[in-house]
Amino acid sequence: MPTHRQRHAKRAAEASAAAAEDDGSSESMRLDKWLWAARFFKTRMLAQQAIESGRVKLDNDRLKPAHLVRVGQVYSITREGLTWTVEVRGLSDTRGSASIAQALYREDEASAAERQRIIDLNRAAGPASFKGRPTKRQRRKIEDFLAEP
Repeated sequence: MPTHRQRHAKRAAEASAAAAEDDGSSESMRLDKWLWAARFFKTRMLAQQAIESGRVKLDNDRLKPAHLVRVGQVYSITREGLTWTVEVRGLSDTRGSASIAQALYREDEASAAERQRIIDLNRAAGPASFKGRPTKRQRRKIEDFLAEP
């Protein structure tokens, strides 16, 4: 009968062999690194935080930063209230210029149209009329307004 260590070593060897077969059939890389190389986020740390907070999804499923990206997968990326739906078209370990980064993905036309619609609505609304903390007078008016039945 095999010992615990022998069983563990056998399982680890089988897992690494399966991973090698998966990686050999198609190229892949970490999701956080791909988001950084495709210029969705300025740093890998920001990409990791976005992934962990659920703002990057694959088929409406939350992911981990070490998720392997493969060509052909479709991701939904939300940043600053805007959503991109992109299909991976290429992989890159390095962060290049914007034109190189745009070659790494293809955005869904509906996603681009919706994002442009939201940007236009925000522009039409204009800048926020308040700046900073309310004054004592403004705070009292707010409290009076909220206290009304």
